[in-house]
Amino acid sequence: MPDKNLISWSSMVSMHAKRGYNEKALILFLGFRRNCEESPNEYILASIVRACIELVDGGEIGFQIHGFVFKTGFDQDVYVGTSLVDFYAKCGCIDEARLVFDGLIGKNAVTWTAMITGYVRSGKGELALQLFKEIKETDVVPDRYVLSSVLSACSAIDFVEGGKQVHCHVLRRGEEMDVSVINVLIDFYSKTGRVKAARRLFDDMVVRNVISWTTMIAGYMQNSFDVEAVKLFSEMARLVLKPDGYACTSVLTSCGSLEALDQGRQVHAYAIKANLESDKFVANGLIDMYAKCCSLVDARRAFDFMDDHSVVSYNAMIEGYSSQEKLSESVDLFHQMRLRSISPSVLTFVSLLGASAALSTVELSRQIHTLIIKCGVSLDLFVGSSLIDVYSKCSYVKDARFLFEEMTEKDIVVWNALFFGYTQQLENEEALKLFSQLQLSRQKPNEFTFAALMTASSNLASLQHGQQFHTHLIKHGLDSDPIVTNAVIDMYAKCGSLEDAHKTFNSTIWRDVVCWNSMISTYAHHGEAEGALRTFERMVKEGIKPNYVTFVGLLSACVHAGFVELGLHHFESMPTFGVEAGIEHYACVVSLLGQAGKLYEAKALIETMPIKPVALLWRTLLSACRIAGNVELGKYAAERAISIDPMDSGSYTLLSNIFASKGMWADVKRVRERMDSEGILKEPGCSWIEVNNETNVFIAKDKTHHEASLIYLALDSLIMHIKGAGYVPDTATL
Repeated sequence: MPDKNLISWSSMVSMHAKRGYNEKALILFLGFRRNCEESPNEYILASIVRACIELVDGGEIGFQIHGFVFKTGFDQDVYVGTSLVDFYAKCGCIDEARLVFDGLIGKNAVTWTAMITGYVRSGKGELALQLFKEIKETDVVPDRYVLSSVLSACSAIDFVEGGKQVHCHVLRRGEEMDVSVINVLIDFYSKTGRVKAARRLFDDMVVRNVISWTTMIAGYMQNSFDVEAVKLFSEMARLVLKPDGYACTSVLTSCGSLEALDQGRQVHAYAIKANLESDKFVANGLIDMYAKCCSLVDARRAFDFMDDHSVVSYNAMIEGYSSQEKLSESVDLFHQMRLRSISPSVLTFVSLLGASAALSTVELSRQIHTLIIKCGVSLDLFVGSSLIDVYSKCSYVKDARFLFEEMTEKDIVVWNALFFGYTQQLENEEALKLFSQLQLSRQKPNEFTFAALMTASSNLASLQHGQQFHTHLIKHGLDSDPIVTNAVIDMYAKCGSLEDAHKTFNSTIWRDVVCWNSMISTYAHHGEAEGALRTFERMVKEGIKPNYVTFVGLLSACVHAGFVELGLHHFESMPTFGVEAGIEHYACVVSLLGQAGKLYEAKALIETMPIKPVALLWRTLLSACRIAGNVELGKYAAERAISIDPMDSGSYTLLSNIFASKGMWADVKRVRERMDSEGILKEPGCSWIEVNNETNVFIAKDKTHHEASLIYLALDSLIMHIKGAGYVPDTATL
């Protein structure tokens, strides 16, 4: 154009800015300033401010443009002012955005939206809601963009009442709600955990678009309503609504959580048909889904199909391998990741440490720890708790404690990692001391804390500590939590208080299968077979499906009480409940048959069972042979047990006791000599008792107790008294 006027320049600048050619828009604006004598108008200024928002180094240029706007007198123009508010908000200068906003005399709905959205993006949801209250006092009618921004603010700060007020405001206007507003309302109710309210809105919609369906599916997934998410996705596909990549990603997450491999494969097939397989979010979702469904071959195939791998892709695949304890594959993939210069994230290290902890590989754990320090994330809460966990499981609790002390910030997850570390390594007194420290901190114990403390009390058989922790958890309102309830029942059982265990069980409102199993096992350990059987019958009547552990407890109860026929009946009924018999079940049956004197039937069962026998089964038969005095079968069972587990002292001891009971001292000597030559030591017996809040531990032939002399004097006195009463010691099992 030979003659370019203000409108020509303005149109060109605006068009380039709208289409994302922001540098070209800026060059055109500079050309306008050099070649056109006319003053700029509000449209060209608003356009060039918008272009600065998108430029990488647009901040400094935007500040200069603001100065120019002020000089030209357009600082009060609503279009230019709104663009400046948006510019400062998106540059992270929210206070400057507010100054420009407050300085505008006239504001339209877009101005309010820019400011409210800016507050939402900067995490200042309360100020966004305050602005919404102010807008209602003006003549400006909040449009769908304002309403959407305010609802996003309510979701961000979990302000349910605020969101409900916005919903009421929309309803009071008496107009038909825009579909985009309803979609944001569905999103708001989903993100604040009101899934049923979100579904009611969804069902009442006259017109639904793809975003409506996707938002509802995502809402179900975010709130772990995974079955509903899968059903809604299937319904959407049936209606030929073409789910997008976001819907596929959400439903793949739900399929992974449900371990629903078939449904996940159907979503994968749809993604291929809809040409969504190359979408990076869908691809990562496929890797994650297949990994969680334990189909690592498919997960790896989906991973290898990707052209552009990100840290998210690697994390999903490494986590998949780690969850299946495939450490070498996890490490190989991590090595490949580093060769491709992809920086690992916190989740990468947490996954690797998880696999390392499961396999107790301390050397690898130390190498990962070194790399974590180099990457500067050693004090991260997630990494810290994972490191404490891995060192604890590798029996390096002192290192775990050192890490714990090094961390400047500790959440309850970090504390719990150390609690569980102490209980796993049976350093139960240290766990009790750590709880005293926790009480002095600002952290509140949760259900996992008390589960660990109950385990420590159980390990110490300390009823007093267990009762104290039970009182604490009631005060914290955690007494209805199933994890805690099961731990409390187990603690009372192991501390010998069957009555308290029974009271806890009966006072529990919601009982899962683990809770029922705890009570059945409690009765079994206390020799109360009738109680265990009654509890099992109640469990079945209340519609709780028994599992593997249920039958271990039930059969153990029958063994303790000598209920042979009843025990065999329950063993044979296991397939009707869909439970496949395992080693523990077969061990109980062998014991039952042994009690009935059916030793050769027990032998035949071990040799014909569908799973490979372990030493435990032969030792169980060996124990029955000792009671029955069957030397020949006992020798056979002992040899089979020793061939499977040659370093276990139990088989040798039982065989020696059989020979001793028959007066076969030469054979006893040979067994003892064989143990010595093989370097096998009999594990000493251990017992403990709590007196005056102190746990006293005793090991056979141990004289390390600080009052050992007095104890042995009292023991000698007792032995003299019982001998005087006519007691003759049984030397057959020495």
